[in-house]
Amino acid sequence: MQKNSSKKQFEFVALMASLMSIVALAIDALLPAISYIGEAINSVDPTKNQMLITMIFLGLGVGQLFFGPLSDSYGRKPIVYTGFTIFTVASIVCVNATSLEVMIVGRIFQGIGLSAPRTITISIIRDMYKGDYMAKIMSFVTAFFILVPVVAPAVGKTVLNMYNWQAIFYVQLFFALIVSIWFWKRQKETLKPEFKIPFTWSIFLDGLKEFVKYKETIAFTLISGLITGAFLVYLSAAQHIFEDQFNLVNEFPYIFAGLAVSIGSATFLNGTLVLRFGMRRLIFIALSLFCVISITYSILFWGAANPPLPILIGFLAIQFFCLGFIWGNSRSVAMEPIGHIAGVGAAINGFVSTLISIPIATLIGSYVHTTVLPLFVGLAVCGSLSLFIFMLIKKTRTAALSK
Repeated sequence: MQKNSSKKQFEFVALMASLMSIVALAIDALLPAISYIGEAINSVDPTKNQMLITMIFLGLGVGQLFFGPLSDSYGRKPIVYTGFTIFTVASIVCVNATSLEVMIVGRIFQGIGLSAPRTITISIIRDMYKGDYMAKIMSFVTAFFILVPVVAPAVGKTVLNMYNWQAIFYVQLFFALIVSIWFWKRQKETLKPEFKIPFTWSIFLDGLKEFVKYKETIAFTLISGLITGAFLVYLSAAQHIFEDQFNLVNEFPYIFAGLAVSIGSATFLNGTLVLRFGMRRLIFIALSLFCVISITYSILFWGAANPPLPILIGFLAIQFFCLGFIWGNSRSVAMEPIGHIAGVGAAINGFVSTLISIPIATLIGSYVHTTVLPLFVGLAVCGSLSLFIFMLIKKTRTAALSK
């Protein structure tokens, strides 16, 4: 009986990870093709082409505002199907784009479509689990999810070499089709009928009023936004850094994969440590190390050229190892008090995080021209602000518990 239960939980984790991983595939598989897409749509400025990555996050943030509340009213599964439909149409737009503007519109709507499975995944997990155990499940889901960024650039590069950049979008659509059928066949609706909230246009406003009642939810949403923004700089500029600054066109997918393993291993380790040490302690340790590493790099290479590749990869690997402990735990702490509005709560959490992260990524990314230094300065600033917010909310929480 227990063995059967373990199999079911493994399939659940794998399915939730697959729903989330379509986002990673839509982003990371495209990285080796950015310069080719730029040539095809007459956009040769690498900093402008970064928008092919950052703008999908805008769609992810905006879409959550609609799909989160709708899932609280109509159930989780119908909203996931709606998102996949929008993603399909947007992908067709991207394939036929002839300008940067049209491609950006397609990428934004790809993000809007994918925000449904991404947001609803978190709502489904919150429907079924809570507290540190929810954080454990989230860690294992994220660890599975990280496998996609490991292989996605290599898949994109292979498809690009064999066919063309348009074929990468068709691969994404095929994967989305397989996952949607799996979800339809194997996942039951997790929103119980008695918990459905009749949809009104005030549902978001009511959810927002409930959301802001919880200081920890606000604090860890801000932390998620700051840390995600710093990471987005790397994600959007990675192709430019390794292919243009280091002239490693063929090696780029493997470097990207290796650094993704760093995040995945930390996330998997977090799943085993979180029940022993708790979410908040692990976040504090990871945030502290995150700040130390980024500040150290900024001091060592201030005003200098890029260091040798192994040194850069070493610094980035440690930074991303810290991220594995920060992301899932921060999201879980933010969601913990608002399980009664899991759908709209996850939507607001995701939207605010995105609203913070995109301007950060756009601003810092515009300075990543000849060296990686602006990336680490951004990591240091965002990490320090996050640590400050953490200490502030920790003090407030300790004072409240002592009363």
